[in-house]
Amino acid sequence: MERFKGKKVLIVGIGKTGFTLINFFNKIDCQVRVTDIKPIFDLNKSVKKLKRIDPAPLMTFGEHKEEDFLEADVVVYCCAVDPELPQLQLARQNGKEVYSEFALANKLCRKPIIAVCGSYGRTTVAHMIGFTLKLDGKNVFVGGTSNSPFIEYAMLPNKDEVDYVIVEVSAVQMRKLENFHPKLVVFTNISEKYPEKHFKSVGEYIETKLSIIKSLSPDDTLVVNFDKLANNTFFRNANCQTYWYSRKSFAKMGVMNEIQGTHFHDRRIHSNINYHSEFVVNKMRIVGQNNRENLLAAVTACKTLDASDKSIQFCVEKFPGIPHRLEFLMEKNGVNFYNDSKAESMNELVQSVHAFKNPVILIAGGKDIEDIEFDPYSPAIIEQARVLVLVGECKERMNRAMGEHPQTFIVGSFEESVLFAYQKSRTGDTILLSPGNPSSDFFRDFEERGNYFKKLVYQL
Repeated sequence: MERFKGKKVLIVGIGKTGFTLINFFNKIDCQVRVTDIKPIFDLNKSVKKLKRIDPAPLMTFGEHKEEDFLEADVVVYCCAVDPELPQLQLARQNGKEVYSEFALANKLCRKPIIAVCGSYGRTTVAHMIGFTLKLDGKNVFVGGTSNSPFIEYAMLPNKDEVDYVIVEVSAVQMRKLENFHPKLVVFTNISEKYPEKHFKSVGEYIETKLSIIKSLSPDDTLVVNFDKLANNTFFRNANCQTYWYSRKSFAKMGVMNEIQGTHFHDRRIHSNINYHSEFVVNKMRIVGQNNRENLLAAVTACKTLDASDKSIQFCVEKFPGIPHRLEFLMEKNGVNFYNDSKAESMNELVQSVHAFKNPVILIAGGKDIEDIEFDPYSPAIIEQARVLVLVGECKERMNRAMGEHPQTFIVGSFEESVLFAYQKSRTGDTILLSPGNPSSDFFRDFEERGNYFKKLVYQL
């Protein structure tokens, strides 16, 4: 960090990560300027927040001025910014130090890195690994997202005491990323859907995503989803120790003697890494097929790191989930509460209600957006929701789509929806907030809605 002390720093892109970078460089007495291509009237809230920072950074909005890039000693851009931006190229050509936020954090990291990759499931797997290692007495950092950027590790007062740095790594973060060499890589899956804003083709997206495997050596470890990626020769031929995980039984598939890893067999998780372990799953707190798959990935990774069976079993039973993503909150009088505020599409809502074996009391609704259709999803919701409590702008339109549901109730406020759902519950029920619609009718974002839901639940 000292090598950047007092330098002129340009931060490209103002978002959550941008503010974290400002905080980082202010702490080491740098002269900070921020630039964003968006016009100032689109960044009103951000500008007000920037002006409250002490010392406040210099600001350029609505354009990227070449002189800003040429006057800076160090240029750091947020991962959403195109690394081939002409002004970034100009800075490189003129000998400036140019980093993405992720690349800068990687440069400053001197601890073993566990990289969690894949198109989805990264956040849950990363936090499950962190949860288990903490139980085992390890000091860990978990980050890599806009909510908790990798650079936050460099700001920790006790960073020298950290045993493992666990980071989520997306394909967007992998662009132009050099000298990134994790000790352990977990690969959950690869989707053919890709961010078209950042990649020209699905081929470029997959090639970028897989580039992390090339950095691995025989001393490193790769954990891979057998069900999704076993046919990919890139993983089969990786130059490292490879372990696989599967929701199916290796014994029944006939691959028991061919591969090492973790699988689900005879109602238990079995792992043959280092020594044979079995984990009971009948008391799992998290729900849903995707989360069970994520758990297998985390168990496999923790076994490779020699985490104790006791800590892994505790994670299986007690890990509550990621905030606002099928997050277990509490049990009250035999009723379980789950917060799934991040489910802002009807497809996500249906996936969430089907994560539970028994019918749920569903709280749904939010901002009324005409493009969101409810009719195609109503049969699945009617089947899985014993009681349906609708709230928000879209409640009337949603109610018409659920016309055949025997217990549909419309309420006037979010507070009323929680109270009403609890009044309708009985022992053994699950109350699930899974809105299926954006939160912007009553709330700033899904996080504010989810946090308010938690508050109301804990006050019952």
